[in-house]
This record gives sequence, C-alpha cells and structure tokens, in this order.
Amino acid sequence: MDAMRSAVLALSCLALSEAGAACAQEYPYKPVRIVTSEAGGGGDFAARLIGQALAASLGKQFVVENRPSLAAELVAKASADGYTLMIYGNTVWITPLMRKAGWDPLKDFAPITLTVRAPNVLAVNPQLPAQSVRDLVELAKAKPGALNYGSTATGSSTHLAAELFNAMAHVNITRINYKGVALAVNDIIGGRVQLMFANASSVMPHVKTGRLRALAVTSAQPTALFPGMPTVSASGVPGYESSAQFGMFAPAKTPATIVARIHRATLEVLAQADVKEKFFNAGADVVGNTPAEFAAFLKSETVKWTKVIKDAGIHED
Repeated sequence: MDAMRSAVLALSCLALSEAGAACAQEYPYKPVRIVTSEAGGGGDFAARLIGQALAASLGKQFVVENRPSLAAELVAKASADGYTLMIYGNTVWITPLMRKAGWDPLKDFAPITLTVRAPNVLAVNPQLPAQSVRDLVELAKAKPGALNYGSTATGSSTHLAAELFNAMAHVNITRINYKGVALAVNDIIGGRVQLMFANASSVMPHVKTGRLRALAVTSAQPTALFPGMPTVSASGVPGYESSAQFGMFAPAKTPATIVARIHRATLEVLAQADVKEKFFNAGADVVGNTPAEFAAFLKSETVKWTKVIKDAGIHED
C-alpha cells in the first residue's frame, strides 16, 4: 500500500513539475492567433501588419484568422491564456448598442491598446454652395431634410459620423444607404447625393481632380494625413470627433502579466518607422495607448454612441 502511495505521489509531483515548467516558459511559447474581420478590411490590414511585426519581434508565429461577424463572440469565449487575440474596429463596441450581441465589450475583453485611428473626410459635391462646414450647417438649417448624405452599412463610420453631425450641428441631413462606398461616391460626384463622411482612400483621389470638395476631417485634432485640412470641430461644430478606430483585445481574465507583455511588444511595433509609414499611407494615425486608457476610452465611446444611436432610432440592418 505504501509503495502504491509513493508511486501516485511521484506521478503527481512529475505532473506538477511539467505543468510548472510549461507555465514558467516565457510568453509566447507557441503560435498566437489574431482574430479579425473580413479579409481586405481595415481590421484585417491592421492585424496582418501588426501580426507580422510581432512575429519578427517575439520569435513566434502570429496567425491572422478572418471570422466575419463571429470574431468578437469567438474571442469572448476563448481561453484567457494570451494565445487568442483580436484586432477589430468600432464594431466591437457599436454593435451591442444596436442589437443583442453575443458579447459585452466592457466585460468580455481585456483591452490591450487602441492601435490606430482612421478619420473620415467630409466631402461634398462641388456644385453644393458650401465652401466650409459652417456653410454646410447654414444650408442644412435653411433646408431641413433637403440634403442627403451617402453611407454604407448601418453602424459604420460613414453612417455614425453623419448622425453625430446631425445631432451636434442640430441639422437634419437625410441618409441614403448604399451597399458599397464606390456606389455612394459615384452618386455624390453625379450630384444625386450631396455629401458623405467617407474614408480617405475613397474620396481623396476625386478631391485632387476637383470632382469632389473636401470640407474637413473628422478627427479631434488636425492630422498630418491631410495637411492644412481643418477639423469639423474647429470649423463650426465644437467637440465633434468621429473616426474608424481599431483596437487590440484579449479575452477577459487574461493574466495581467501576459496583457502587459503583449502591450509592450505591440507599442514597440507601432513605434517602428516602417509600420507607421504603412499605416499613414493607408490613411491611419498610430495611437498606442495603455490598457487603462483604452478601457476608459471604451466606456466614453459607449456613453457617446448610446445617445446618438438612441436619439436617431438606429437599429442594425
């Protein structure tokens, strides 16, 4: 009997020893997956760029996995061990405000950092008698409901930026929904729709040729992305800010030491000149804040957009 107990004890100690050795290995000791949105989107671009740089920095593979519509729920239910991460846009905290979702953005994730911010550009048809944001506000107030703005999916940055503008400028510009940005831009150029809060890549080439007029950028502060372009906030709608934001998350309850390790490595990556240049060329400013700052930002975003969505009666398509 004593011999059996000794054998069981020895096996237990061996198991604990092996487990301890595994736990003691420095993170990451195996490949990490980064779950993101559909291929070709902003989240996908950010995930691949950051993932490649993290792989080079940490010496382990970072595999990007595209899971359209399922990414947030999948990561919320993943093991909190640091080997499943998510880089995703505003959808993570906007979607639950419009419909019942399978995740809670403030409870189900450990915020790591806000990686990049991509402001939109307020662009109008050049025939519209508005040379500035103030002109546009005056025109919209003189003709309530007469002006139209183009947008893509409900809850997208092109949609919410316009509804925030409506709310803060106290105007009523009517939404015209499109299945794609290119269709909306074509209709603005053709004069069938008057304006759009569009991503830079879709409108700036037309601004340069004179087929569209850019009035302002939607970031809180002027940005080197658009030298000399004023902000909406400084041009007649004080306090206005709306951008496409892309954050990095881990599942809730991921150990603080692992979150700190990922955060430190990610900030080092975001500081690399070639990474910053690639994001800049894609129309995004690098952010890289702390987990605490990112968590506070998520709370403020939730308050902000809850009011906008409720007041405008927005529901997901």
